[in-house]
Amino acid sequence: MPADFSSLYNHHEREVFAAVMDAAEAHPDIAASNDLLCDVACVALNRLTPRYIRHEVDFSFYLTEHERHEIDVAINDAVSYAFNFVQARTALRSRK
Repeated sequence: MPADFSSLYNHHEREVFAAVMDAAEAHPDIAASNDLLCDVACVALNRLTPRYIRHEVDFSFYLTEHERHEIDVAINDAVSYAFNFVQARTALRSRK
């Protein structure tokens, strides 16, 4: 019988997507392009250790308040880095 893994996902995906959208206002040149926003999300997610889960409640239940705070800080740092990275790469590409 084949296994169904469709309920598995990386916890950070939803959090990073929300953080990218929150930060997009401050980066109108990137926010104007869905492709660039997706690039930002990819760069940010690649900077974070994946945390695969099946149910959000299971993940949250086992975290301390300190761990939640560390994850939030890591996500914000990764998103900030990603916007700067994509902006720099876009600027380099436009010079060619």
